[in-house]
Amino acid sequence: MNVKLLLFVVTSALCFTSVQAQNLYPNRPIQIIMPLQAGSGVDILMRPIAQRMGENLDQAITIENIPGGAGLIGANKVAQANPDGYVLGAFNDSILTMLPNLYKKIDYDPIQSFSPVSEVAAITFVMVANPAFPGNTAADLIRIAKENPGKIDYASGGNGSPQHIGMEIFRQYTGAPIVHIPYRGAAAAVTDVMAGQIPVMMSALSVVLPHIRAGKLKVLGVASKTRSALLPNSPTINESVKGYEFSTWGAIVAPKGTSPAMITKLNDSLATVLKDQKLRDQLIQQGFEFVPLGPDHLKEMISQGLIKMKKLIQDGGIRPD
Repeated sequence: MNVKLLLFVVTSALCFTSVQAQNLYPNRPIQIIMPLQAGSGVDILMRPIAQRMGENLDQAITIENIPGGAGLIGANKVAQANPDGYVLGAFNDSILTMLPNLYKKIDYDPIQSFSPVSEVAAITFVMVANPAFPGNTAADLIRIAKENPGKIDYASGGNGSPQHIGMEIFRQYTGAPIVHIPYRGAAAAVTDVMAGQIPVMMSALSVVLPHIRAGKLKVLGVASKTRSALLPNSPTINESVKGYEFSTWGAIVAPKGTSPAMITKLNDSLATVLKDQKLRDQLIQQGFEFVPLGPDHLKEMISQGLIKMKKLIQDGGIRPD
């Protein structure tokens, strides 16, 4: 066999093996790495979806929470994974648009290190307070903070977290002299607000809704442009602070180099499970909102978010420590 024929046979065999692997995908369990704590907004969002996608693809999909380093550790693990479709990332926009603007150097690139699969849902945020806090609205918080400059603290899940960014936007809009107290994760921050250690915070509605209904937290304002159907009697922050609006989103990504056929199969599976009315109702009742699906939309969201957050972080003088 001459050299050209041998090369042709080898190349053809490799291409056939690659196509066959993609056609059989997935043929073993898929791992989703989540660089966030269990019980976070994205965690609450992704667990039922991952289960349904696993059923749809006839393979188990497991979620591994790898918090730490503000999410940088888990995100980098996804970036360095083999692009074979069996390791994915469940990220919020903090991982993809906030942290890259906050830290001078990180070990992944939000655009170059990942292949977008799809945005999954938008996440409604609310400003909540300990029931003993004397104010009942965002306007009250502004007034109380200005009457007591530097003495009203707010909690967050860490520097550059969505909770931090949401309150930083509020501070920039209003000039309220509130003080940031970062925690290692949103769950610990919520616990201390309920305990009265810190008076207020911004949080994903899905995380705090049970505590609101139990009377352990009260709502100062919904961060969406319009009132939430889940909290019809709670005003929006926009009603006190014209133009204020804040929400985040959760998404699925794969390591860069994952085949387009695999990306398509994952996205098709996501689209199929999100057509299930029971699941849709479950997510809506937890404060999630449906969004356009697909890699192109997610790519655009990342690009726009990077520009927006760069300005916000620079103008606010936000630092990682």
